[in-house]
Amino acid sequence: MPPRANPTLRQRRFGTELRRMREQAGFGGSELGRLVGMNPAQVTQMESGRIGISADRLRTIAAACNCANRPLIDALAEIVAERGRGWWEEYREVLTTDFLEVAEIEHHAKALAVCTTTYIPGLLQTGTYASAVFARIYPPLPRKDIDVRTAFRVQRQQVIRSGKIPLRAFIHEAALRMQFGGPRVLADQLDALVEDSMENGISIRVVPFDVDTYPGAGENVTFAEGPVPELDTVQMDVSQGTLFFDAPADLAKHRAIFARMASTALSEDGSRDFIRSIKKELEAKYA
Repeated sequence: MPPRANPTLRQRRFGTELRRMREQAGFGGSELGRLVGMNPAQVTQMESGRIGISADRLRTIAAACNCANRPLIDALAEIVAERGRGWWEEYREVLTTDFLEVAEIEHHAKALAVCTTTYIPGLLQTGTYASAVFARIYPPLPRKDIDVRTAFRVQRQQVIRSGKIPLRAFIHEAALRMQFGGPRVLADQLDALVEDSMENGISIRVVPFDVDTYPGAGENVTFAEGPVPELDTVQMDVSQGTLFFDAPADLAKHRAIFARMASTALSEDGSRDFIRSIKKELEAKYA
């Protein structure tokens, strides 16, 4: 088969893990190729996700690299066995790759944790709120683009609405007060947050302004747990788009950040009461 023109994020991640396996063994690409019957170009294409390999070839490479991490090898073999297209592929011609890769990560996660400082997490946004978030972009988007992005965001929420993937959301008070589309839109969004917080598998906790030190980063961050810790992924929203991190040091840092967030945020019950109080303030102010 010819090399893939545009490997998916998951295919690239598979290749990255094989490269790490090779580097930990102290092999160059040519040396590994000689050991497993691949030429150097094939090794390069494999590690960039441009060509796939069989589960048997994966295990041959792992053995050649003296990798005894059985859970990791089994998890990588599951990636090899995947077939079919994800629902997000329907949007490939109308949305940028960033949108699709976020949905891909969420779909394959075993659990998700998010922390946000500027807006409600996308997985918990109402359609009206999401539309208002996209409408604020400058230069303004055409209405049809706003509608497509909103529909995509709402469809992404099925990963948690199904109850199959648990979500922990840490929301800074600033995000609870930031308005997109006006006070009525925000009030409805706050109501929806309270309702979501009572669903099985969804934990919503607020980090109020009056904590001594905010424990997170300034960006909105998602931590997607993989089947094994080595396959965890960090996704960060920045003004230029979406960034993904999977280096062991980055993963360890963000595990620590989320642990600090959990020790600082209000309890789930306290967070519900806090959200309700903000809604009451909002309604009193704009009555």
